[in-house]
Amino acid sequence: MRLDPTLTKASRFARSGNYKEALRILQPEVTRYGRSFAYYYLWGTVCLYAGEFGNALTYLRLAHEIKRRDPSAILGLAALYLRKGDISRAVDLYLEVLDMDPKNRVAKKAMKMIRRHAGTDAFSAWIDAGKLPSLYPTIPFPGFSAKGMAATAGALLAAFAIGFGAMVFLGLAPNPFRVRGEREIPRGLTLTREDRMAPVVAGGSHRYAVTRSQAVNIYERALVLFSNHRDEAARVYLNRILESNVDEGLRNRALLMLDLLETPRFDNFRRGDNVSHAEARQYSHLYRGVHVIWQGRAANVITTDQETSFDLVMEYGSPLVVEMVPVIFDHAVFVPEDSLEVLGRIVLAEGYGRIWLEGLAIRRNL
Repeated sequence: MRLDPTLTKASRFARSGNYKEALRILQPEVTRYGRSFAYYYLWGTVCLYAGEFGNALTYLRLAHEIKRRDPSAILGLAALYLRKGDISRAVDLYLEVLDMDPKNRVAKKAMKMIRRHAGTDAFSAWIDAGKLPSLYPTIPFPGFSAKGMAATAGALLAAFAIGFGAMVFLGLAPNPFRVRGEREIPRGLTLTREDRMAPVVAGGSHRYAVTRSQAVNIYERALVLFSNHRDEAARVYLNRILESNVDEGLRNRALLMLDLLETPRFDNFRRGDNVSHAEARQYSHLYRGVHVIWQGRAANVITTDQETSFDLVMEYGSPLVVEMVPVIFDHAVFVPEDSLEVLGRIVLAEGYGRIWLEGLAIRRNL
């Protein structure tokens, strides 16, 4: 396996205490590394040791999103919440690490300290004494590069940059240079230890049966997506929670998160989270209330003073597949005669086995 020279160089500087130089190497490489766990984890831990706690939270969360079962990223997040005084959130994360690795030295040390000092003046004194770094995950050391980058690396990087730029332009990937802060997670959305111990119930009527760990993982995934403003993807996970055998506490937290999700516009809709009509129809209960942008042409247009309705006809594939979905706006709108895009919310037509769109916006498909 060929080792990465950029990450190796940054790691060497960081492990020698030169965090400023390590960050200078890492920061310009966002486009190149895309969704690399090694890159975001190294960046997050360097920020953690450098005292850039806001950036550390951002990049360690990104690393955790890429590798949910990696204890190191979770330890970094737990230390950050401990620093903020969010003991409950930190404990949840340390328990998650111990579930994966019961012998984890850092998590055991942290839980011992919390049991001794949490809720007392000694806890603040422990933090003020600069002892928190003893709970930081280690800065990774990728190793040594055997040779310099191959002569074709520049061409490959340029091709990647062009491809990634096209994806950003089309809305299929987030723009790494457009900074949008993470949502602050309200305390009421954070799972307590009791929530994690008994998140499901036996019996009752439900569409999906999930285990304890599945229920927690589904909810935590929704919480990460919520934090990163990926509301439509979060809705899908929350719908699964609401259709499953979860207890009332977890169900209420899911409902609360749903209330906090935002309605998208054409200019901020994440195309990467868009779902097709075929998938939405097949898994309609998971996509209830999810916003989509679908393309097609309008047929059977009816406009009154109070509403506009039409059938959106979508054609794709070879052989040709034609799908049709009703669209209803609660006000009069102009409907282009040629190809158009509709931004709408998926609604289930109960009893009919079909879905329709509650229209929010419409525009000509350029």
